[in-house]
Amino acid sequence: MPKIAVVLSGSGVMDGSELHEAVLTLLYLDELGADVQCFAPDKDQMHVIDHVKNQPAENQSRNVMVEAARISRGDIKPLSELNSSDYNALVIPGGFGAAKNLCTFAVKGSDCEVDPDMENAIVGFYTAGKVVAPMCIAPAAVAKALGKKNIKVKLTIGNDTETASAINAMGAEHINCAVDGIVVDVTHKIISTPAYMLGPSIRDVGKGIRKLAEKVIEMSS
Repeated sequence: MPKIAVVLSGSGVMDGSELHEAVLTLLYLDELGADVQCFAPDKDQMHVIDHVKNQPAENQSRNVMVEAARISRGDIKPLSELNSSDYNALVIPGGFGAAKNLCTFAVKGSDCEVDPDMENAIVGFYTAGKVVAPMCIAPAAVAKALGKKNIKVKLTIGNDTETASAINAMGAEHINCAVDGIVVDVTHKIISTPAYMLGPSIRDVGKGIRKLAEKVIEMSS
């Protein structure tokens, strides 16, 4: 049974993990027999978004790991404790939290910085020859972390030209992909899918995430 580390970035599409992506990821990995452990940074979110008004909530702060624990039913560990030697693969659901709390891509684009613990995890799994599987906007963190090491990986965020250009500027090679597809960089063991970068529905997004989960298990066994 492969052991999979899933990194969450909060709870809610606008300031944390995209809930549909996170839950589908956990569901499909469980159905495929994986032993899953969730992780998240133990730090404050960049900001808190009112998801009804779709605007920042004034005078509020929330902890990324505390919020992510809502998704994992409390079974979560600090990202600082994630060691690639303990797991077969690293999976990173998207949502704006991946671009705000796992890295600063949402505000700095290709000049972003990756959370130190997230960067250590990405580089650690890659160096150990293990699978790294980001979805939605999370490939931005992978592109940046590995690009800093002059490692050019192939991955996707869908087909948004501006975001794809930023991915390429960080040292990766962006590959256009439909929502129900995946991009597999066999050489570097990177698997990605666009998810809600394309949408439009949970049904559509689920097809790509299912394929990603299946490929993660296949390449981790």
